[in-house]
Amino acid sequence: MRAAIRLLAVFVVFLGSLFVWFMMPTNTYSQIWRLQIRQKTNTSTYLGSEGSNIVMFTFPILFLALLGCVFLHLGKNSSNGTKNRFAVWKKPMLVKGPLGIVSGIELAFFIMFIALLIWSFSTYLHNSFAKITPKSAAKNHEKIWESKLDSAALRLGLVGNICLAFLFFPVARGSSILALFGLTSEGSIKYHIWLGHLVMLLFTAHGLCYIIYWAATGQISEMVQWDKTGISNIAGELSLLFGLIMWATAIPRIRRKIFELFFYTHYLYILFMIFFILHVGMSYAFIMLPGFYLFLVDRFLRFLQSGTRARLICSRVLPCETLELNFAKSPGLKYNPTSVMFINVPSISKMQWHPFTVTSNSSLEPENISVVIKAEGSWTKKLYQMVSTPSPTDRIEVAVEGPYGPDSTHFLRHDTLVMVSGGSGITPFISIIRELLLLSTAFKCRVPKVVLICAFKSSLDLTMLDLILPMSSTSIEMSNLELQIEAYVTRETEPKTDGSKPLRAIWFKPLATDAPMSPILGKNHWLCLALIIASSFIMFLILIGIITRYYIYPIDHNSNAIFANWLRSVLNMLTICVAIASTASAVVFWNKKKNAMQNKQIQNMEGPAPTGTPESQFYNADRELESLPQQSLAQATNVHYGGRPDLKKMIFEFKGSSVGVLVSGPKKLRHEVATICSSGLVENVHFESISFSW
Repeated sequence: MRAAIRLLAVFVVFLGSLFVWFMMPTNTYSQIWRLQIRQKTNTSTYLGSEGSNIVMFTFPILFLALLGCVFLHLGKNSSNGTKNRFAVWKKPMLVKGPLGIVSGIELAFFIMFIALLIWSFSTYLHNSFAKITPKSAAKNHEKIWESKLDSAALRLGLVGNICLAFLFFPVARGSSILALFGLTSEGSIKYHIWLGHLVMLLFTAHGLCYIIYWAATGQISEMVQWDKTGISNIAGELSLLFGLIMWATAIPRIRRKIFELFFYTHYLYILFMIFFILHVGMSYAFIMLPGFYLFLVDRFLRFLQSGTRARLICSRVLPCETLELNFAKSPGLKYNPTSVMFINVPSISKMQWHPFTVTSNSSLEPENISVVIKAEGSWTKKLYQMVSTPSPTDRIEVAVEGPYGPDSTHFLRHDTLVMVSGGSGITPFISIIRELLLLSTAFKCRVPKVVLICAFKSSLDLTMLDLILPMSSTSIEMSNLELQIEAYVTRETEPKTDGSKPLRAIWFKPLATDAPMSPILGKNHWLCLALIIASSFIMFLILIGIITRYYIYPIDHNSNAIFANWLRSVLNMLTICVAIASTASAVVFWNKKKNAMQNKQIQNMEGPAPTGTPESQFYNADRELESLPQQSLAQATNVHYGGRPDLKKMIFEFKGSSVGVLVSGPKKLRHEVATICSSGLVENVHFESISFSW
């Protein structure tokens, strides 16, 4: 059934939608197909002129999202242990350059997408220029080049809308469409960046061409026109202005140095989209609506989840200015390794949300979920100081979103798993090691040999290796996992014993209103998401149908020449928001009630600290090292001082039919490993990069 759903989704719905985009610039579409569809839909007194675009563009993509939800509900991908047929295409083809690390599949789709844009623009121009003659230009009191500039400016906007239609898919964190294609939102952020550049490049060219055209033809007053039933130029200019602000603050250098500026200005996407819809009208906006609609559903679910304060129960504090925060969770909350969770601490900043890799395992640790945070920026340093102070607060108010992660993992298909990390990049690999420990201990699965190559600046950072095992690690059998850890301390030539503070644990006293983390949509998450998407869209159609039939149609009679275009757009936008908010809230509150009943059965994880001394909220790391798993972990670790690992030599030495190479850390490290794996010197190496895109 899953195979049939994927076949229907990919080869019928998705490729069918792409075919419509491909045909859209042609005369066949505009003069035959669109006219036939409009004759059947646009005469409706319920949907009016919007009917054809809803049928052609909005409905198929939302149907694809529903198919993805059903596909994901039926089970996880069962590709572990199978040969990857697309391994060659997944190897890095481009490493250094403006696009970053790009695989063969990504490069192929990128080239095809650019080809679609070129085809669309060239076909639009060819068909429109064929109608421009000296006679037609003179009739409009224009020169031929002015008429062609007018036509080219319009077509640049039409092609830009193709990019805008795909822009919001990568940033919907809980998207069923991304998961259907084996993608995650974090891994797809680069596609959002690529599309964002294309959108702003085309829309800026669109605006500039029109300004030149208006100036040349003496119609500069058109810049402040707000047409009641046509195109509102001033709305388009405002939309472009907000887009340019976001584009400027998203420049990598600005984003890295002044992240808060980038973060806050990106909220201008709301005004960008509102004025875009007011500019083009709701009928045309339905072409790009599906991606934005699914993003709105995802964004509202995140808003509802963040309204509950999470129960933070304890923290492990490392001397290398690193924290492990442990939250209570319900056993029903499941997630895969390398998942990411967003955290907000209102006492530091009510607006800022920061993503961190989840290091716990949902099956190995069914009642808690943990993240590791290294104090490197202003926000994380404030959090570290708040927790590590000699007299820490009894409670920290925390809101969370997530976790978000891959629908499935592919670690078992390899004979050897090589994980290369730099600094805090080790955190995704902690979750992978815990997953493999669970599989080898509880399920007696055959797991690959694991080699962790980690580089740290100082010997204090070595204490991050103590976080590989959870706080309660007595049930773990380390002997079932062949683990080798090669740790490199790059800025020290010998071990330092400077009397640094040991690893310690701090227990908090959460309020009764602080709830354990639970799945926002319950156990049947994907079915509930499908219910929200379907019911909200049906509600929207019913509400807008009633408004059109009994308010707009008696005034306009489907002429599109009387009723104000901007008002029609506002009514549609408000109706969409009401439909999504009401249906999502109903489903979430229903699941919240069920979760509250289940949480009463969860044992209270807070309790007295390990000892009864005045410093009873702390415990020494030596106490952990007494356990057999910690001793086994220490024996598997080799520490090297004063140098960096020879990654090329080490990676090429590993034997086996399949060697999976994962890298997480700074861009320079990821590029180095990608270059080694894409060199073609060995055939058994399969590369995957884990970047902190969020």
